[in-house]
Amino acid sequence: MNGTPRALNRILLFIIGAKLLAIGLFLVLLATVPAVAEWWHGWAGSVWAGTEDAFRRTRFPGREESWLWIVAGLVLVVVIVGMVAWLAQQGKGRANLLVAGNDDDSQVAGEVRIGGGVAEQALRAALSDRPDLAGASVATYEYKGQPGLRIRVQPRQGVAPHLLAAEISQMVEALDLVIGKKTPVLVHMVSGARAKFTKAERVR
Repeated sequence: MNGTPRALNRILLFIIGAKLLAIGLFLVLLATVPAVAEWWHGWAGSVWAGTEDAFRRTRFPGREESWLWIVAGLVLVVVIVGMVAWLAQQGKGRANLLVAGNDDDSQVAGEVRIGGGVAEQALRAALSDRPDLAGASVATYEYKGQPGLRIRVQPRQGVAPHLLAAEISQMVEALDLVIGKKTPVLVHMVSGARAKFTKAERVR
């Protein structure tokens, strides 16, 4: 239900991590191996000389500035725009409204709107006091133009997932009766260290 590009995020994290690891290993070799340090000084010197020569050959007529600075600025702008676009994709899909529509049987003109926070708070309050859960969160998302709920629960060790899912389904059905609309729901069960190391209590 969440529109966050997880695959792209993992690829970017892998690339960034691999680059940082390579840079770290190179710095260690540069500080400990004299041959690597000697090669680096020679290579860096030749690259710097080539860069200075490129900037000298690309100066504007009658001026000291090079048009390569303009190219570098444009590349930097493209990178910034790409980063902003990438950040805008994180968490995409959140919705504020759960129900929005007209009641044809009512004699009063208008539109009924129920915010997602109503369902989130109600379900979160019902789940927070359960001794068989180590944690729970509820969020409203929009998927293919239709709002729905994502219920993320972390059951304690030894809790039967199918029984927990059935009880959560009963809570959602009771919520549907209150708001007057059947809401799509995704129940996501996770496991972690908190569920394994906290004290397990018997479910009644």
